[in-house]
Amino acid sequence: MLQFPTELPSLTPMLAFGVLLVTGALGGFFAHRVRFLPSITGFMLAGYVIGPGATGLIAAPALQEAKVLVDIALALILYRLGTSLDWRLLRLQPRLLWSSLLESAASFIAVFALLYMLGLAPLLSALIAAILVSSSPAVLLHVAHETGAQGPVTESAKILVGLNNLWSYAAFIALTPWLLQGQDMTGWQLFTQPMYLLLGSVVLGVVLGALLHEVCLRTQQAPQYQLALVIGCILLALSLSRQLNLSTLLTPLLIGITVRSLEREHPVSNLNFGAAFELFFIVLFVYAGANLHLLELWQNAGIIVALVLLRTLMKWLSLFVWPVAAAQPWRSRRAQGLMLMPMAGLAIGLVNASMTVAPQYAATVSALVLGAITLFETLGPPLVAWAFHHCGEAGQDKQQPQMPTPVLAAPKVSDVSHTLATSQLRWQGAPVKVAANQWSIPPLPTAGED
Repeated sequence: MLQFPTELPSLTPMLAFGVLLVTGALGGFFAHRVRFLPSITGFMLAGYVIGPGATGLIAAPALQEAKVLVDIALALILYRLGTSLDWRLLRLQPRLLWSSLLESAASFIAVFALLYMLGLAPLLSALIAAILVSSSPAVLLHVAHETGAQGPVTESAKILVGLNNLWSYAAFIALTPWLLQGQDMTGWQLFTQPMYLLLGSVVLGVVLGALLHEVCLRTQQAPQYQLALVIGCILLALSLSRQLNLSTLLTPLLIGITVRSLEREHPVSNLNFGAAFELFFIVLFVYAGANLHLLELWQNAGIIVALVLLRTLMKWLSLFVWPVAAAQPWRSRRAQGLMLMPMAGLAIGLVNASMTVAPQYAATVSALVLGAITLFETLGPPLVAWAFHHCGEAGQDKQQPQMPTPVLAAPKVSDVSHTLATSQLRWQGAPVKVAANQWSIPPLPTAGED
């Protein structure tokens, strides 16, 4: 029997998903009407308007219920980032790895020193410094797509962001035994729990990545099902990570790394997600905007601004002094570090994790890190867009000849090495001669040597 509703509709996760998409799309539209303003800024402003900090159209409990959608979006973005990180390429070009270690260590040490001098406890200072090592893959990937950026600076930035997140998570795990000492746990538990979280996530990510690679390899005759396999694998990873108390951030990243490192002739790392992938970016950034903490930003404005400036300076200066390529031009050096400035997804996840392992520090960590994220996500996208234009790689994908290639066609590791480290690179449209030994990569054959 048909019955009339007796109360107004509640904001369910599905309804929240619709609201996030509609408001985000409108925010992105208005952002496109402002020159040089990335759509991410429009997404976040739209999210703030409908969030608890402004109109309250979406209250905090409704945002918490919609978090599962954000977890899915972030997992897919981390997977895409992982597919750009190939360990075989790092073996061929170790300077990338050393550059990443240098800028991550410099950022950690500088942030730790600043917080310690301001009177924070050493363990609390180390915890915040470990979180601030991370960078935002979503901002980099979305702005690169929006500006049409393509080239060696863009590709190396993707690898650096992936490594940043690995170092940040590893530092957080290393601090976990000391953070847990105040809880009622034995010495054995203090050691095994962090190791279980790290090693368990690694094993799950590698196993699922290997299975995904094998299944896609055996079903290559029907490429129309590859996208469903990838998304299904990511959803499976999220579900298993939650049930096994593993990391929902590290596991999808490792799936992407594993797939990229195993593939040979039939890769899936360049699988075309299509225009629908934009939905995940919209949901993620509108959600981030709705969770902006302007009150905490105002209350701790001085220290937050100092953290943002210091972290940005250390990442920029490290890659300027020790670039990813010995012969990298000055314009590219100036742009590279700015691409690592934004910070969001992994940092938010580590803040949530710190509330469990170190509840005594939860309020301070949330106030400082979330306040810093507010600035990074507001100022970061325009600066990243400027960096792509400054190094001359914005719009390069539109200048490439459009060849009828299969959806799953992707470069082999030798092709990627050729893009990043051939003896004939193009920076700012001008060819630059680079000795092969500067990149630690054997010279590739020229056209006349085929």
